[in-house]
Amino acid sequence: MKALITGASSGIGREIALYLSDLGYDIIVVARNERALRDIQREIKTKVEVVAMDLTDRENAWKLHEMYKDEPIEVLVNNAGFGVHGLVTETNLEKDLELIDLNITALHILTKLFLSDMKKRNLGYILNVSSIAGFMPGPLMAEYYASKNFVLSYTKAIYTELKKEGSEVHISALCPGPTKTNFNKVANVDFKMKSYSAEYVAEYGINKMFEEKLVIVPGIKMKLTHMASRILPSKLMSNFAYEIQKRKRR
Repeated sequence: MKALITGASSGIGREIALYLSDLGYDIIVVARNERALRDIQREIKTKVEVVAMDLTDRENAWKLHEMYKDEPIEVLVNNAGFGVHGLVTETNLEKDLELIDLNITALHILTKLFLSDMKKRNLGYILNVSSIAGFMPGPLMAEYYASKNFVLSYTKAIYTELKKEGSEVHISALCPGPTKTNFNKVANVDFKMKSYSAEYVAEYGINKMFEEKLVIVPGIKMKLTHMASRILPSKLMSNFAYEIQKRKRR
């Protein structure tokens, strides 16, 4: 059994790699930070391969699939991603485009290519890491929220296609709320609400993925937020998100 995890150098991706190793999977860890990947390599109990790669370059997403297209990848976790905080007119456009390339384009390429391989074998699981942000608009983090909306909608559509085909390949979207990861530092924000541990989110997400759950929301508070997003008007949810993001500013 083999699993490939992007964004595996820290946070949720790192904990997913460790947990899947505990479950007996050989692991392929992918991220830009090779030193951090080497650190996790020493902790993983099963066989591990380190791939230091920048997935904001879409050519690298193609290369990654080329490297492992003939391997029996049973689990793909698209976890790599980051956020940018600020008004749309004030954030750096190049950074916005890097966000889109990583959060959307790389995930799309890897999902599409590895999904095709899995369908041929009629076996496999894909876990796309979205966010509670995927359920609503996100003023002051507009690009990030929109990217997670894409991940969630894309995953739901593929789920239905697979079900209609009677496929044994399964796909899920993990939608965590605030989690203790390196995300805050990259986005230059501070969460004002209690965060879940990355270990909890990772284990909960993987367990629910194996239960073939489509949308995975860890934590009671985030489940309530998800329910609210389905009931309340989008303008109200947008204002709610704005106030949350406003309080995060450093």
